[in-house]
Amino acid sequence: MIRTLISLDDEDKQWLDSRAKEEGKTMTELVRIAVRLYRQQCESGEPSLDQLLQQTSGLWKGSDGLEHQRALRDEWDRSDDGR
Repeated sequence: MIRTLISLDDEDKQWLDSRAKEEGKTMTELVRIAVRLYRQQCESGEPSLDQLLQQTSGLWKGSDGLEHQRALRDEWDRSDDGR
């Protein structure tokens, strides 16, 4: 394993230390996990959440989304046996 020196903002370092303590891991292990996950995301070819949000923004051209959601839920509340 290669040893690497990185610089972090104070706030990020404090957050990382706190997170490591909560998870019972070392800060170094959390950094390794983060790099591994980032690498998997980059190599997967799948779009990131930000890319998906950007690609799907504006797709809903119907009425008010909340109105539509409530109408669908009203259908769930009605039973088929007439009650």
